Amino acid sequence: MKIQHFRNATLVIEANDLIILVDPMLGPEGTMPPFTFFRFKPKRNPIVSLPESCRPTLEKVTHCLITHQHPDHIDKEAENYLRQKKIPVICSYLDEKAFSKKGLNVVQTIKYWERSDFLGGKIEGIPARHGYGFIAKPAGNVMGFYIELPNQPTLYLSSDTIYTEDVQKVLKEYAPDVSVVAAGSAQFDVFKPLLMTVEDVIRFVQDAPGKVIANHLEAVNHCPTTREQLKEELKAKGIVEKSFIPDDGEWMVLS
Repeated sequence: MKIQHFRNATLVIEANDLIILVDPMLGPEGTMPPFTFFRFKPKRNPIVSLPESCRPTLEKVTHCLITHQHPDHIDKEAENYLRQKKIPVICSYLDEKAFSKKGLNVVQTIKYWERSDFLGGKIEGIPARHGYGFIAKPAGNVMGFYIELPNQPTLYLSSDTIYTEDVQKVLKEYAPDVSVVAAGSAQFDVFKPLLMTVEDVIRFVQDAPGKVIANHLEAVNHCPTTREQLKEELKAKGIVEKSFIPDDGEWMVLS
């Protein structure tokens, strides 16, 4: 298995003959408004460009997996791309209606804690809580995914979530070989963080049995945690060797 980190939560999984695009935010730099105006500098989003090295990968995509509807996980540019290419889309059953109305080619929907056939393997929807306290409710429905593909490492895409008992259950009981965690500590101008704090990201890495890929970093203006900050924190805990903190466009080879 190879994974290419694009930007923010967008990545591509290359496994067997599959090229699976996850949570595509494909628009040019600055095409969306700021997500926070006062707590952090009000830069337009995305705050960085999509690397040119990602363009050839997009030409080979066979499927798209979407965790939820937020614009930093599927933007207008991505919707246009998916429609034009007629890419088969897999998503939560809660998002099927909205995505189908936009003309996306939804071929499979996933339910929480139900394992389904998936591209020759299996997939299961995992609950994700998008924020601490009150903010999780208006943040809407989010789904992580636990994926088993033939002759490949098992993979847990935790999506936009805080550390919950459900997250811990997957790490401890399912024991994924590779886990992906949204590590940018996103916050709006008010309310508690929308994603794990750095302390909970550390806990996630400590509890994960295999490698952890940290994403959702340095691409949208409401995520204050930087790659360097996270790396130093993981070093201090002696667990940096368990993690990948990829640059935009970087490929990771996973055995």
